[in-house]
Amino acid sequence: MNIRNLLSSALIGAVASARSMTPMATLAAARLAERRTPGQLVLLDRPLFKFGALAMGAGELVGDKMKTAPDRTVFLGLLARVMSAGIAGAALAPQGRERAGAAVAVATAVPLAYLTLAGRKKAMAHIGQTRSGLIEDALIVAAGAAVVALSTKRA
Repeated sequence: MNIRNLLSSALIGAVASARSMTPMATLAAARLAERRTPGQLVLLDRPLFKFGALAMGAGELVGDKMKTAPDRTVFLGLLARVMSAGIAGAALAPQGRERAGAAVAVATAVPLAYLTLAGRKKAMAHIGQTRSGLIEDALIVAAGAAVVALSTKRA
């Protein structure tokens, strides 16, 4: 097994670094489109979790533009990234390599959260919170959708 087999897990970890709920929301959307992941993803086969992930993904996109939104590197923000990246990284890893996929995704998400925050703060200084957030949303949601689309197959 080479590192390319875990590339999708690393990429979804990068997505989680900027938007903690996007990995789960994109996987939930893939499940609704009857796509299957290489690794096990039991939770998102349950409607409550599937629709909850979609709602939380949408809610995060709205909440991020609020002036009171906390930095992504606060404890709860990092915890959400660890959980989401771990679950999504495991699901996108080859079957039998779910633990390695989760570890790679988390190891990518946490340090990149600090880098993506620094980039966002720089963008906020130049174009404001809402515009920088909308641009980041577009990039991250597109990246998450692309990673999941390329990593899943029709059921």
